[in-house]
This record gives sequence, structure tokens and C-alpha cells, in this order.
Amino acid sequence: MSRILIVEDEAIIRTALRRLLERHDYRVSEAGSVDDALALEPNGFDLVISDLRLPGEPGTELIAKSAPTPVLIMTSYASMRSAVDALKQGAVDYVAKPFDHDELLETVARVLHQQAARHSQPPDITDDAGARHQMIGECPAMQAVYTRIRKTAPADVTVLIQGESGTGKELVARALHQQSRRTHAPLICVNCAAIPETLIESELFGHEKGAFTGASATRTGLVEAADGGTLFLDEIGELPLDAQARLLRVLQEGEIRRIGSVETRHVDVRLIAATHRDLRALSKTGEFRLDLYYRLNVMQIDLPPLRDREDDILMIADVLLDKACRRHERSGLRLSRATRQEIRQYPWPGNVRELENALERGVILAEGHLIHPDDLGLTPSPASAARSPAEPSLRSAEPAPADPAEDDDDLSLEDYFQHFVLEHQDHMSETELAQKLGISRKCLWERRQRLGIPRKKPARRNVS
Repeated sequence: MSRILIVEDEAIIRTALRRLLERHDYRVSEAGSVDDALALEPNGFDLVISDLRLPGEPGTELIAKSAPTPVLIMTSYASMRSAVDALKQGAVDYVAKPFDHDELLETVARVLHQQAARHSQPPDITDDAGARHQMIGECPAMQAVYTRIRKTAPADVTVLIQGESGTGKELVARALHQQSRRTHAPLICVNCAAIPETLIESELFGHEKGAFTGASATRTGLVEAADGGTLFLDEIGELPLDAQARLLRVLQEGEIRRIGSVETRHVDVRLIAATHRDLRALSKTGEFRLDLYYRLNVMQIDLPPLRDREDDILMIADVLLDKACRRHERSGLRLSRATRQEIRQYPWPGNVRELENALERGVILAEGHLIHPDDLGLTPSPASAARSPAEPSLRSAEPAPADPAEDDDDLSLEDYFQHFVLEHQDHMSETELAQKLGISRKCLWERRQRLGIPRKKPARRNVS
């Protein structure tokens, strides 16, 4: 139940607003001024609704003092200027008095929904070994995924997860199962693309002894093994049409029948399906049953590709790098600045799975304590391919100032210095190199000594 703080100096309006919100299941507290509101610690509420004109300080003073709680401003002076001023100061929205009850309730519900979506916590996931992990990412698209998982998991409905290969569809399925009421029952994961078409029905629904050549014993299918729990069908777009018809009966009637059996068995299974293909488009070509698509798509969760999660890429890379370092017992490895730039620019067609593999290569191939772009083994990204080969790795001839902490660790500036000197010392004098780098000849010599870069000796001329 959301908690709302009303800040209004007129008792009649304050009481009426409190009763309206309480009738719609909100917990409400009241204050008559900014000072009274601050005494109630407004940042502990889910929403603050404040009048603009209050005795003492105006209601807009609560915007900064209530952060991160959103503040909805209301005023009887309905003018565009006051609305714009309130929004510029950070108000989440603006309503004019006298306000329409339905309009106010709709605004409150929308603001609370947006706030919940923006601050959804990544779900914890337990892997097969019993270790706990947390999904990584803070971008708006992933916040929406976390919110959908939190709301959908307890509902016990069929879920369709859509996303490109390597985006983490199985992680979402595990999160849905572990936050559901079936968490103590089994989660059975099946990759439909990995089972031969001739065996898929037997694997899913089981068979009786002698049902076909090679069926030497009765076998329980994976659907029956998931009874009481969750069945996750990955790459469901690869499921043959005959198996689709059998699966449809499981969803409609909760019944299965083993191959070669006349006996029907009842199962209680929650189905979660995942695919990187467009099932609606496949249904138009006859490759996927439209009625099954509608049965699957009760709730849909769309996973964004890694290239659309620019703010999350380096965060994910750091976590995966730490795991790879522990796995290969190479502690202390870091990504150079050029490598971090390469990771941000690369389109990642294989998404998180490709990033994990690239970092694994980097950990194995790195010579020193830095992982360089060549260690990742990536094909050139469009952004880097478009650059001229003669252009230095940084866009400016004069390097940007390095962060002192990174400079101490031989990161960024030293990385660039070594690359630039080795690339240009054959056709530049020491003076020219120093000028291009924006340093003195003495500093150039000192850095050569520190980094172990020998000075290119001029060719000796023959004297006749």
C-alpha cells in the first residue's frame, strides 16, 4: 500500500483529499506547512502532494528536501507560468485547484507506477549450484523488466519471454519461478532447438515401453516431471507442429498422454516460453500455431539487446570480468581505457553471452595487468571501422587529461602514450612527438624510461 503525504494549509481541502485517497487504499499523512512536512520525513513516503502557496516557505521547497520521493504540486493559481516554474524545479507533475477527483486519482496512480518502475530492484536468482546472483542493469528498459517480473511471478500465468540470443531469457525464467508460489517445486528447462525433431515429443510427453523402435522402457516426459512446478521451453519457435498441438492440450486441459498410451494424465504446470523469433509472423506462414501463440502470450516480457543498454554495458563487463578472473585465477586484471571504449562502441550481436566470451578470451590472452582491445578478439565495430587507419586511437592529437587514480595504475594516458609513440616514432622526431603529445622532450624521455620504450636510433650514414 503506497504512503502519501498531503501538505495543505486549508484543513477542509486537506481532509477531503485525505478521505478521497484513503477510499482508494492509500495510506495518508497530513501536514499544514513545509516545516510540518519535514518533521514527518517526507523522503520516507512514496509521494508528496503539496500546495504551492503555504505559510512560510512555498511548496516547491519540498521538491529537493523530499528527494528521491516525487512531489506533485497543486495550486489554485492555475497559470502556465506557475506550472512551468514548478516543473523546472523538479516537480513530477502539476494539478490545478479545484481539481477533478478522477483526474487527480489518475495522476497519482501514474506517478506511483512510474516511480515503482524506475526503482525496481533486480531480482535475486539462485543457480543450479545453489549460488545467489542478481540480474545486472539499471537502464529504463531493464527497470521495466524487473517490474514485470515482480508483478508477473506470483500471478501463475503463462509467460512469453522475447529477446535476441544471449540477452538472458533463462535468467528471467529462473527469476519468475523463484519468485512464484511454485519456488519449492522443480524448474525444468528445455531447449527445443537442441532436441532432434524425431525425439521432441518423446522427451516432452514421455512414452510407453514398445511404443516405437528403441523404446525399451517406459519413460516419463519432461512436462510430467515438471508437475507442480514450472516448465521453461526455450526457443519454442523451433517446436514441430505435432508437438505444438500436444502442448496446446496441456495448456487448455492440463492433460498429457504418453506416446503409445491410452491413459490420460493430469498435470499442474506453469509454462514459461522464450524465443528470439516473431511467433506472430511464423503463424502467418503456418510454421507456428496461432492458437498456441495466443495461449502463450498471456504475459509478455521483452528483453532489450545489449546495444540498447549503453549505460549498463561497462557495469556488466566489470562483473563478468571479475568472474572470469576468479575462474582463471588471474586477479588484478583491468580493462584499459581503449578496451572500455571498444566495449561501448561494439554492437554486440551476441549480446551478454558474446560479451562474456570476449572477456574470457581477454583474461586468457592478457600479457600484463591490462586487457587491451586485441585481447578481446572482436571484429571491428562500425564506429571504429569508419575511422581512418592513420588516425590515432584517440580523436585528438593532444591527449585528454588522465584521471590521477588511473594514471597511477598505468591506465588511459600511459596506454595511449605507448601506442602513439610506437606508431609514429619511425617518421617523427622526438621534438615532433613531444609537441603532438603536448609534453616536453624531457617528459617524453622520462616516460620512455618508465615504460621501457626504446628510442628509435637514426640510421648511420656511410662516410666516403
